[in-house]
Amino acid sequence: MIVKKIENRQEWENFLHLVAEKTFLQSWDWGEFQISLGRKIWRWGIYENDELVGTGLVIKNPIIKIGRYRRNFLFCPHGPVVLNDDLNFRRLLLESFLEKLKTLAKQEKAAFIRLAPFWEASQKDQSLFQPLGLKPAPMFIHPELTWELNLLPAEDELLKGMRKTTRYLIRKALKWPDLRIEQGTDLEDLKYFRQLYQETVDHHHFIPFSKNYLEKEISSFCPNQEVSIFSAFWKNELLASAIIIFWQGIAFYHHGASSPKHSKIPGAYFLQWKIIQEAKKRGCQIYNFWGIAPSISRKHPWGGLTLFKRGFGGRAKLYVKTQDLPLSWLYGLNWLLEKIRRIRRKV
Repeated sequence: MIVKKIENRQEWENFLHLVAEKTFLQSWDWGEFQISLGRKIWRWGIYENDELVGTGLVIKNPIIKIGRYRRNFLFCPHGPVVLNDDLNFRRLLLESFLEKLKTLAKQEKAAFIRLAPFWEASQKDQSLFQPLGLKPAPMFIHPELTWELNLLPAEDELLKGMRKTTRYLIRKALKWPDLRIEQGTDLEDLKYFRQLYQETVDHHHFIPFSKNYLEKEISSFCPNQEVSIFSAFWKNELLASAIIIFWQGIAFYHHGASSPKHSKIPGAYFLQWKIIQEAKKRGCQIYNFWGIAPSISRKHPWGGLTLFKRGFGGRAKLYVKTQDLPLSWLYGLNWLLEKIRRIRRKV
């Protein structure tokens, strides 16, 4: 197999249209977004007999600072993307892709390479990584366990498939006076999301994405009408907000925030129902609710959010563990720091 750069948007996106298991983290516009953040990217195509059989967007992630030592790492989020699910085919493709990345890592002085294939977990796939020198990462950057809803059934059928409480609250919201949803794509609309986002950060104590990050993400997906900001209001009170990516027939609940105030008003449920309706209107076949916890235990920081997402019906999808290829002794120190960070976050 031959690995070489792809510089044509249409070739890249057309290939991804053929792949069932994928997320917008491998889209052309996610690469443009990374460039807008000042990061270097590479769009690699893997070819067999001149036929494109795999792709991988690779990002040079921010520098790791460990004392006086500074190194970066190369990251392929939810990739590489592979058209063929045959085990031997994937092994050959990974070998070729990693060899190219090793050369690139040497040029860029990377401490390690990180891959996060969006391949459903199985014992067979797990066996691919160890012989290639890969090892499970101490923590994931993007979800390895997601919740997906099939949007093909009619709205009535979707409602029937929901948890009883969720269905009741949606129907209640439809009759609730002065409850409305606003949808927009302008950066001005982001102020609603950021208002609640900060409240959520203060409540759950996690590191938030900056205003610059969110603005550039929206600006990168906006030209192709692949993003919308949804906000739920009761009278003039903001209850919930979400940033949704619409890409290649899939809607992604990428960022969300809600207010603990007025908990008896089902604004968050009404918001999700309107997003589902919009996704169906756009012809989306899947609604990806993004990451969930392994259980709905209250001890897990995502327990409540997981119960909320699962209430809309659908199924969980578990993907292979994020994999690292260590290239420097600095990887060991980074592994320890990430392990400690994961323990503190209880995820």
